[in-house]
Amino acid sequence: MTELALNAVIVPVTAYQQNCTLLWCTKTMRGAFVDPGGDLDRLKAVAADKGVTIEKILVTHGHGDHCGLVALLAEQLNVPIEGPHRDDAFWIDKLEDAGARMGLVGARPFTPDRWLEQGDTVTVGDLTLDVIHCPGHTPGHVVFHHKETHLALVGDVLFQGSIGRTDFPKGNYDQLIRSITERLWPLGGETQFVPGHGPMSTFKRERQMNPYVCDLALGTGTGRENTSGPG
Repeated sequence: MTELALNAVIVPVTAYQQNCTLLWCTKTMRGAFVDPGGDLDRLKAVAADKGVTIEKILVTHGHGDHCGLVALLAEQLNVPIEGPHRDDAFWIDKLEDAGARMGLVGARPFTPDRWLEQGDTVTVGDLTLDVIHCPGHTPGHVVFHHKETHLALVGDVLFQGSIGRTDFPKGNYDQLIRSITERLWPLGGETQFVPGHGPMSTFKRERQMNPYVCDLALGTGTGRENTSGPG
C-alpha cells in the first residue's frame, strides 16, 4: 500500500482496542483520523511521525470507543468532523454518559460539520472515498471505501470471522445482514477491510469462512445473530 496514492496505519485505542485508522494521501501528505475514540496523544504522535497533516476526522458510527473523544480532538486540531449518518445522533448525544462508563475522560457530544448519506463522497488530500450507509449495528453506521486501492473501513459492521453486535438499542440483525450482503459484497472479494476491532481481512475470505455471513451459511439459512462479539 505504501507505493500507492493512499497509505494507512491502524492504531488501536482505548481499553476496547478499537482500530483507529490514520489515512493519508501520499501526494499531499494530508490525512484524516477515522474513529479516533481515545488515546489522542498517541494518535497525534503517530501522525507527526509519518509527517501527515490532519485535515479532518471521519466517524463511522456513534459508539463511544469510536468517537468518544472526537469533539476534543477536533478542537485541538481545529479540523472538521464528517460522519456518521444522522440516524446515530441519539448515540452521539449520549457520549458523556457512555464515556464515563467506558473510562473515556473528556468524552462529550458533538454535531458533525457534515452528516453523511448513502452515495456521498469524502475527500482526504487528493483522495476520494465513497460513503456507504450500512445500518444494523447502529442505524447510522457508514463505511468508507477507496475504489482504487480496494480498501474499506467498515467500523463494527464486519470483522474477521464475525459481525457487529445487534443487541444494542436500535440494532437490527436482518438489516445488518442486508448491509453486508447487498452493500459490501458488491465491492468485490479482493477488497481488504479494516474492522473496528481485530485484524484486517478480505470480503472474499469472509464470504468463504465467516460463520455468520459466508455464502454457505446464508444459502442454507444457518446465519445467526451475534450478541457477544466485538463492537
